[in-house]
Amino acid sequence: MQLFYNPTISKITKKVIFDKTESRHIVRVLRKKEGDFVFITNGLGLLFTAKVILANDKKCLVEVIKIENKPTERNYYLHIAIAPTKLNDRFEWFLEKATEIGVDEITPIICEHSERKVVKIERLEKIIHAAAKQSLKFYFPKINEPTTFKKFITIPFDGKKLIAHCEKTEKTSLKSILKKQNKTLILIGPEGDFSLNEIQQSLEHNYIPVSLGKSRLRTETAGITAVHSVAFINE
Repeated sequence: MQLFYNPTISKITKKVIFDKTESRHIVRVLRKKEGDFVFITNGLGLLFTAKVILANDKKCLVEVIKIENKPTERNYYLHIAIAPTKLNDRFEWFLEKATEIGVDEITPIICEHSERKVVKIERLEKIIHAAAKQSLKFYFPKINEPTTFKKFITIPFDGKKLIAHCEKTEKTSLKSILKKQNKTLILIGPEGDFSLNEIQQSLEHNYIPVSLGKSRLRTETAGITAVHSVAFINE
């Protein structure tokens, strides 16, 4: 199945016009003709089967003929708040793989030791959408605007709140604290780790310190380890 994404499509949509880029892909690459079918999702759990009625490589037009409500893929909710890495490609790699494995929400957080403090949300959304389409996800992760660590930890979260750091203080292993079907929020720090001040602030806001293992991990590796650990526990 080749899956396309359209955030504006809904249950009342009758026809969809693809933009030039996707029209070219449908007609030139996939060689779709009038009467052929394409599949579209809105990233919110709906799958649309549509028939090509105008195979134009600049403005492909399709007609919706079937709508399906797809069940949620997971019985848990995972929010990863992670510091952007110094190199963009490493952070984009994290977004891609986290989307493939399964995550519901991602927030870039700016910390005291952050080397990158500016990110382009539009670019990050494209990475997530491409990964979600490739892995046939019907529920796309939400990427939030960047926020400071200090502000983020004050935001209420109805679930288990964890902070992964490398300081040699009392911590619980991530695998021992995770439970099935839980809502979980995990903080992942920058290359220089969270500051002692930030760790203390998180404790004051009821975050539980956790360890991701004995090895010291890169930010993006720590993020993937956290995402996969939650997915593994819930299998």
